[in-house]
Amino acid sequence: MHLPDILMGPMVRRVETDYVCIQLITTKALVCKIELTQFESYSQQESIALGTHLFLHFLIIKPVNGSFPVDTLLEYSLYINYELIDPTPWCLKGCDSLGFVIGKQLTSILHGSCRNAHHPAKDSLVTASHWHAQQRSDNEVGAQLLLLSGDQIYADDVAGPMLLAIHKIINVLGIYKEQPLDLNLPNDIELQLYNRQNLLPKTPWQNRSKLGVGYWLKKDEPHFSSVKAFNHLIHFEEFIALYVLNFSASVWQLINTEQLNYKGSDPKYRVIFDLEKQALTEFITGLKSVEQLFANVSSLMIFDDHDVTDDWNLTAGWEQAINQNHSSKRIINNGLTSYWLFQGMGNDALIKTESLLSPFKGCLIDNTWCFKDFDTLLNQFNYWHYELSTIPKVVVLDTRTHRWRNESNFNEPSGLLDWERLVELQESLLSHNKVIIVSAAPVFGVKSIEAIQALFNMCGQPLMVDVENWMAHEGSAKKLLDTFRRNDTPSETLILSGDVHYSFCFSVQKRFKDHPNRIWQLTASGIKNEFPRKLINILDKLDSILYGPKSPLNFFTKRWHMEVDKHQTVGEGQKYLVSDSAISLIDLQQGDLARYRLLHGAGHITEFDLQDQ
Repeated sequence: MHLPDILMGPMVRRVETDYVCIQLITTKALVCKIELTQFESYSQQESIALGTHLFLHFLIIKPVNGSFPVDTLLEYSLYINYELIDPTPWCLKGCDSLGFVIGKQLTSILHGSCRNAHHPAKDSLVTASHWHAQQRSDNEVGAQLLLLSGDQIYADDVAGPMLLAIHKIINVLGIYKEQPLDLNLPNDIELQLYNRQNLLPKTPWQNRSKLGVGYWLKKDEPHFSSVKAFNHLIHFEEFIALYVLNFSASVWQLINTEQLNYKGSDPKYRVIFDLEKQALTEFITGLKSVEQLFANVSSLMIFDDHDVTDDWNLTAGWEQAINQNHSSKRIINNGLTSYWLFQGMGNDALIKTESLLSPFKGCLIDNTWCFKDFDTLLNQFNYWHYELSTIPKVVVLDTRTHRWRNESNFNEPSGLLDWERLVELQESLLSHNKVIIVSAAPVFGVKSIEAIQALFNMCGQPLMVDVENWMAHEGSAKKLLDTFRRNDTPSETLILSGDVHYSFCFSVQKRFKDHPNRIWQLTASGIKNEFPRKLINILDKLDSILYGPKSPLNFFTKRWHMEVDKHQTVGEGQKYLVSDSAISLIDLQQGDLARYRLLHGAGHITEFDLQDQ
C-alpha cells in the first residue's frame, strides 16, 4: 500500500515572539523545516517514532535576529527533505499560502470543547474553518487563538466502526504496541465490539465498603463506569491511532470504510453500528477543512475527562481503586501519555514537557513499549497547566491532576483544584487588570443541574452523574469565590469552559460591591456533541423558576455572595441554554468582552445579548 509522506499537519501550536511551534505527522523519518516568509528564521526538529510508518514531529522556529512581529499575519512554507511542499491541501479556501498570527492584544478567539467523532451533530470545527477562510479572504487575520478546553478525543466513548478502524490503522502504520496487559481479552477485535465494559477491571464486591449498597447486593464495581464504555480504549497503540484518526484526513484514505461492518448477531448493536458508521462518514468528509483550520491558527488545548476516561480522578476512592490495579492504572497512563504527545507538548513548545521525552524514547525496547519506569515520571509531572502573556493574560487550568481530595470520605467528589494551585491562580489574577481563565468545567454553572448532582451525591452515587462542578467541594469552592470577591481582582475576567454539552453566557458581579469587577462565564460545549434538547429546555425552565433573582433558594447556594445574571440569545426563540453543536467566537475590545457568538456545526450563528438583564 502506498503511504503519503505527510499524514497530518502542519498544525500551528504555541506561538510567541521568540519561538513558534508547529507539529505534523509523517510516515517516514524525514527532515522537516519551516520557513517564515519575509522573516529570517531557523528551524529545530524533534521527532518521535511511534510506529514503523508513524513519526510525530515538532518544529521550533526561532528568529535569527530580534523577534517575530505580533498581531499581524505571518506566512510560512513547509520543506520536507529540503524540498518545498505544495501548501494547497492545508490552505484555507480562497488562500494560496499558510499563515498565522502571534496575538498580543487579543481581539478574536475561537473556543470550544467536546468533539465526539461519532455523535450525529455536525462538526463545528468545519464551520470555524469556513469562517476563518472568509476572514482571510476579506484581508482580516481572523482568530488569533483556537482554545480547546477538553474532550478533544473520546477515549471512553468509541464507536464500533472507529474501534475497527483503529486496529486497521495500527496494522497499516505498524504502530508500536505496549507489553500485554493482564486482561482476558479475545484475540479477535470483532469479539470485543460492544463488550469491553465486561472485560475491564472491577473491584470485587467483597472488597467494597459495607456502608454502600453494592456490597450487600454483591455487585462488583467497575473501574471504568462510563455508561458508554462498550468500546473503551485500552492499549497505548489504540490511543495513538485514535488521535491520528480524529485529526487526519489522509489516514482515512488508507482504510476501506465500506469493509467496516458489524459481524455479530445482536440486532441492537447492528443498528447502533450502522448509525455510528453513518455519523463517522460525515465526520471524515469534514477533516480536510479541520486540518486547514489547524494549519492557519495557533491552537492550544487542555484535557478533561474523556481525553482519558469519564471518571478520571472524580473521587479519592476512584483514584485508590485505579492505583491498586496495574491494568487500570496502565489504561489511565496510556491516555495521559497520548495526551502529552499530541496535545501537551505543543501547548508549551516542549519547554517543560520535553523533560519526559528522553525517558519515553527509552521505553521502546525491540519495538515494544515498556512503560514501568516512565509511569512514575509521568505521574510526577506537574506542568500540564500553562499561561500566555497576552492582553488579556490567558490562564489555562489543569483541573484533573491537582484535585483537592476529600480525606474524610473517599467517595465524596474531589475539588477541581487543590489549595496550592488555587493560591497560584489567585496570584495570577491579582497582577493583571484583564484575565481569561480556561477551566474545563464551568465555575458558575446551572444551579438546577448542580442541585440534581448534589442529590445523587447525597445518595452515594457521584460517579453516576459526574459530580465534578466547582461548587461540589466546600474547600475549593470557598477559596475560589473568596479570590473573586477580593478588591484587587481584575476588573474583567472571562472564564471559558465546556464539558456540559450545551452553551450559555452568564455575567457575575460581587454583591455589596466596592470594586467594579465583572466575571463572564462563557460556556461553549460541544463542538460535535449535544445535550438532549428536550431535557435541557426543561432544566432551563426549572432553573429560571427555582433560582430566579428573587428566589430564596439562592441564599442556600455556595455562591450567594455573587450576583449571577443569565444572558439570553438574540432574536426569536430566546433562551439561556443552547444545546446545538457549536464553537464560540469571542470578540474583545481593549480586553473587554464585546461580542459572544456561537458558530454552529449546521452553519447558522447564535449571539448572546450582553446587556445587563
